[in-house]
Amino acid sequence: MSILGKEEARRAGWFIWKDSSMTACIVGWAHSRFGKLEGETLESLITKVAAEAMEHAGIGPEDVGEIVLGHFNAGFSAQDFTASLVLQTDDRLRFKPATRVENACATGSAAVRQGIRAVDSGARFVLVVGAEQMTTTPGPEIGANLLKASYLPEDGDTPAGFAGVFGKIAHAYFQRYGDQSDALAAIAAKNHKNGVDNPYAQMRKDLGYDFCRQESEKNPFVAGPLKRTDCSLVSDGAAALVLTDATTALSMRRAIAFRANEHVQDFLPMSKRDILLFEGCEQAWAQALKTAGVTLDDLSFVETHDCFTIAELIEYEAMGLAKRGEGAKLVLEGYTAKDGKLPVNPSGGLKAKGHPIGATGVSMHVLTSMQLAGEAGGIQVPNARLGGIFNMGGAAVANYVSILDRIR
Repeated sequence: MSILGKEEARRAGWFIWKDSSMTACIVGWAHSRFGKLEGETLESLITKVAAEAMEHAGIGPEDVGEIVLGHFNAGFSAQDFTASLVLQTDDRLRFKPATRVENACATGSAAVRQGIRAVDSGARFVLVVGAEQMTTTPGPEIGANLLKASYLPEDGDTPAGFAGVFGKIAHAYFQRYGDQSDALAAIAAKNHKNGVDNPYAQMRKDLGYDFCRQESEKNPFVAGPLKRTDCSLVSDGAAALVLTDATTALSMRRAIAFRANEHVQDFLPMSKRDILLFEGCEQAWAQALKTAGVTLDDLSFVETHDCFTIAELIEYEAMGLAKRGEGAKLVLEGYTAKDGKLPVNPSGGLKAKGHPIGATGVSMHVLTSMQLAGEAGGIQVPNARLGGIFNMGGAAVANYVSILDRIR
């Protein structure tokens, strides 16, 4: 172990002293390419990233104390008892405790949070995997599966599935604050431009603002004011990370610490809340910033849940970057661009990267860790020191915010 530099030691000391109950650090990771992955199975996706994450962390299967798998499923896989698939990675994982968790589109972040709790409970190394295989499912079934993340008594007959739910949200936002088509197109164009340099992204093509703004044969309206370029992609993919306590992490190759990890769950029916406020998102961000002892100005970048472009727009406001109804100016003026004051989704986000449901939250933590370690390649944000993550399940129902800080 090398001697810690002054800044590294200060940050490590702050972290351990600030909240000894939050000791988890990310010390290794892996990420598959996202997209339509021919020749892969759910099992092969899981086992590949699990093996690569352990190798990246420099540990063996015998060192793993607990396993957590994030897998949404809801009909995408006939195999619906999947926690033990991680054990297929290596026979030495046999008899390790393994649990599958699920919380709609925030399933991956739910797995990360469960892994943090396992570390806090004494597990020295925890292997967290998130995975989903969606593209082998017929289109109409995909829509039906995703709609299960809404409140079926109210939204079960929504045309266009979950896109229809967010189409209604976009329509309501337009009614309250005016036509935001320019802003939605700018968000889509920004994220697609960022995704070009992400080797894991499903769509590595700079579509440009004009294409995203105009309805066309290749970019038709899908639901309400949302066009195809406003909707994230159906994907296969997996990501994994290794967690340990801060003391152990400081003796390893790299250590990305959780300065905060917050979870806020809201009502499922949209009729019980003002859906344009994303109040669960607002609460989760407020709690995370308080726990971390930082402000939005301290963040180097944010990875946020752009399942639809209207979601990213509302999230700007819920996290506190702009007043209600004024989020559009942030993207139109370049505030959230990769070279802006606060880059949002430098990875390309779900929009370009893809959205394999169970993998998404783990992916966001892996890519944020890569940024902080200076290992993000073409999507690297210069001098990244503190990263924020927001992952959402349903229409702002399950809300997870992490703030990550490199301490080694």
